[in-house]
Amino acid sequence: MLANTHLPRPVIPLAPVLSLDSLRRGAGPRAATVLDAGEVRLVTSGRVALALALREIGVGPGDEVLLPAYHSGSMVPPVLWRGALPVFYRVAPDAQADLADLAARIGPRTRAVMATHFFGFAQPLAALRALCDAHGLALLEDCAHALIGEHDGRPLGAWGDYAAASTMKFLPVYEGGALVSARHSLDGVALYSAGAAFEMKAALNTLERGFGYGRLGALRAALWLPLRAKEGLWNSLKRRRPATPRLAPGSSDSSLDLDPRWTDKRASLTSRAILRWSSPTRIAQRRRAHYLRLQDAIAGLPGVRPLHRELPQSTCPWLFPLLANDPDALAQRLAREGVPLTRFGHPLASGVGPSTCANAARLARHVLGLPCHQELREDELRWLVDAVRRAVRA
Repeated sequence: MLANTHLPRPVIPLAPVLSLDSLRRGAGPRAATVLDAGEVRLVTSGRVALALALREIGVGPGDEVLLPAYHSGSMVPPVLWRGALPVFYRVAPDAQADLADLAARIGPRTRAVMATHFFGFAQPLAALRALCDAHGLALLEDCAHALIGEHDGRPLGAWGDYAAASTMKFLPVYEGGALVSARHSLDGVALYSAGAAFEMKAALNTLERGFGYGRLGALRAALWLPLRAKEGLWNSLKRRRPATPRLAPGSSDSSLDLDPRWTDKRASLTSRAILRWSSPTRIAQRRRAHYLRLQDAIAGLPGVRPLHRELPQSTCPWLFPLLANDPDALAQRLAREGVPLTRFGHPLASGVGPSTCANAARLARHVLGLPCHQELREDELRWLVDAVRRAVRA
C-alpha cells in the first residue's frame, strides 16, 4: 500500500467494472475456465475456496501445508484456520515453483502443496502433480490469478485435487470465488444464502463501482434517489449500532483475513448471474490485447520490463506485472498520475524475507501490477499507456 493518503483517486478502474459491454460475446471458440475443470461450488472469495479445499483435503492441527514464499497475506489465514502450519518453498526469478526446494521441504507432517498461477501464468503442473503423487500429498491449485486459461490442453484447475479461483478479479462483481475439484466429489460442501441484506449490498456495490467510472449512465440517473437513501440509511444504522456484523466478506473491501462465518455462504445472485452471462472468450481476448499494448509501450524504456518475456497463447493475465528497478519511486509517480496498481505480496508474511527466498523478496518489492482487464475502454487504455510512459521517463 502507498503511504501518501493525498494521492489522487485512480483515473481508471484497477478491476473490472460493470457496463453494457460486459455482456458482449467474444469471437471464436469458447475459452476454457477453471469452472470447466470439475465439480464447482460458487463462494464469496478465493480465500474461502482455499479454506474449504484444505478442509476437504482433511488438513488439521499439526499438519503442514507448503506455500510459495511469494504470496499474498490472504493465502495464509486459510491454513491457520485449519490449525496447520504454513511452510514456504522458494520460487524462481519468474515466480515459477522451485521444485527442488519444494521437494526438500516435504516432511512427515506435510499434507498438501499449494501452487499459485501468479498473474495467470501456469506453474509446471505435470511436475507438481508427479511430485505430489510420489509423496501421497494433495495438490491445491491456487487459481486466484487464473480464472481463465489452459496448460497442456487442460483447463487450469484440472491438475490439482482441488482448485480455488477468484471470480471477483476477472468479472465486474463485488464478491465471488469458486471451489473446484476434478478428482473429488463436493457433495459435502453445503452452501447457504447470506441473506437479503448481503444480496442487496452485492448488487448495489457492483452497480456503484460501474457508476463511479462513468458506466451505465442512464441507470445511474434512474437509481440516484434510491442509492442516496440507501447510503443514508446504512450510515444511520452504523452510528446507532457500531457493532453491526459485516454485510459482506472482508475480502470485498481489501481485508486479508478469513472470516469463518463466510465459509458456508454461497456467492451472491448478482455475482452468479454475471458469471453466467459473461464471455470467457471476450475476457481472454481483451485482457491479452491490453497486456500486449502495455508490453509494447514499455519496450526500450529504462529501468522496467515485463516479468515474463512472452505471453503464452493459453494465458489470460490477471494484471500486467511490471518489473521495476526503482519500484517505490515509480509507484509514487504512477499514483500521482492517477494510475491504479497492485503490489502483490508486498509485504510478505511475517518472518518471510530474503533469507527464506531472495527471489520472493525481490518480486514482492519490484513487481508493480498494472490493470489490463477487459473493461478498460479504448480511451482509458490510451491514457494508461501514456501515463505509464510518462511516469517511467520522469
